[in-house]
Amino acid sequence: MPRRAHVRIGTSGWVYSDWRARFYPKKLPHARWLSHYADHFDTVEINGSFYRLPEATTFEGWREQVPAGFCFAVKFSRFGTHMKRLLGAKETIGRFLERAIHLGPRLGPILVQLPPRFHADPERLDEFLSWAPADFRWAVEVRDPSWLCEPVYDVLARQRVALVVHDLLPNHPDVPTTNWSYYRFHGVDYGGHYDERVLASAARAIRRKRRLHQDVYAYFNNDKRACAIGDAKALRAMVLGERAAEAA
Repeated sequence: MPRRAHVRIGTSGWVYSDWRARFYPKKLPHARWLSHYADHFDTVEINGSFYRLPEATTFEGWREQVPAGFCFAVKFSRFGTHMKRLLGAKETIGRFLERAIHLGPRLGPILVQLPPRFHADPERLDEFLSWAPADFRWAVEVRDPSWLCEPVYDVLARQRVALVVHDLLPNHPDVPTTNWSYYRFHGVDYGGHYDERVLASAARAIRRKRRLHQDVYAYFNNDKRACAIGDAKALRAMVLGERAAEAA
């Protein structure tokens, strides 16, 4: 019997000052924000690692603040994607993993976000991913539409890497390149709530993946005024609502 697929829905980051009083209790210290977040969600996407790679002890501290079964998606360093443009992957991936592995069993997918105005180069992507250990889950988010092409899909499929589906590129296709999926919801200028119809459409897509026994990770990046919190909870309710109906 195929194993039950896991659907994990959360937010991109958890440390935003305007979440105080909207999501975090007013007097809750910053040091307890992650554990409070983990009371409500079973996954989060670490965005800060894109700008500055945390120390191993920081990853260890985060690991200790969440329960068993919690999952961190971690964004790959921009040094490797935006500055090196995927070159020198042996060093950039090695340095990243030396620290990120300190999340232990709570380490989930690794998000590789490519820069805008970086034209598709399937060969360079293939070389980069050849240094990405297959015992981790890797996902690639493209910001230049030239990457949305068959040669790139072929590279991702051969390397068993997910193509991130997001809304910063209009009509982004949901191309299955491996047996799990990764969705990101950025919002308009990283704010504002999503229309219920958009969430319902996303819920249908996620339920289809679940019926195919595929794990799904979905993160909301519309962090302004804690809109991400409400939308993540709404999408989760839509997805889990069908499961409750199926079990009835």
